[in-house]
Amino acid sequence: MSTLDQELDYYIKNQREIVEKYRGQVVVIHEQSVHGAYPDELTAVREARKSFKPGDFLVQKVEPGSDSFTQTFYSRVSFS
Repeated sequence: MSTLDQELDYYIKNQREIVEKYRGQVVVIHEQSVHGAYPDELTAVREARKSFKPGDFLVQKVEPGSDSFTQTFYSRVSFS
């Protein structure tokens, strides 16, 4: 399992407690622990990069439900 998979797994398993404490904020998760809460993703990334290498931490918007950690991407490409 990759580092980011482990961090996301930690978030999912502990989502209820994390939401109670940080709802609406953006958290940085490193080594299966919350290492800060910030008002937006950009601030979270800037602060996390001061301590961690890219790819070694997860930046996660804290909201209840699976929508907070599930994304759908759409493309405007058509194949003919």
